[in-house]
Amino acid sequence: MVEFTHIADDRAHMVDVSAKPDVVRTAIAAGRIYLRPETLEAIRSGTAVKGNVLATARVAATLAVKDTSRIIPMCHPLALGGVEVEFEETGEDAIEARVSVRSYGKTGVEMEALTGVSAALLTVWDMVKSAEKDEDGQYPVTRIEGIRVIKKTKGTV
Repeated sequence: MVEFTHIADDRAHMVDVSAKPDVVRTAIAAGRIYLRPETLEAIRSGTAVKGNVLATARVAATLAVKDTSRIIPMCHPLALGGVEVEFEETGEDAIEARVSVRSYGKTGVEMEALTGVSAALLTVWDMVKSAEKDEDGQYPVTRIEGIRVIKKTKGTV
């Protein structure tokens, strides 16, 4: 049976990690936003109405990583060593956001990486949503998918 360490006696709580050793911890998460080709071109050329989409999404991802413990209730606040945010066009009318997080501490950083990816992709959507709407005000192409942890390490430099 799977043991959920954040739940005891049907009550959610933050797990005590104070006895765990401090080690280097890393996590990489990624996800994609699918957009119309015209929207991708506006992002590429810097002509999106709201400004530099990827620069803004990079800032949003970094802020979200830093605030993860305020967003996810049982997540420990962490001293972060570094955050890297990258974007890549996938060739299938999508942009992939990839967030790498590094810390030296007692608990992993995968929640931070996942939160960063989510914020990056939501920021892209927010900045281009007016270009993505069809004549009925719907978003027939726009979707966020595949948010996942790609890699997690503990104790390696």
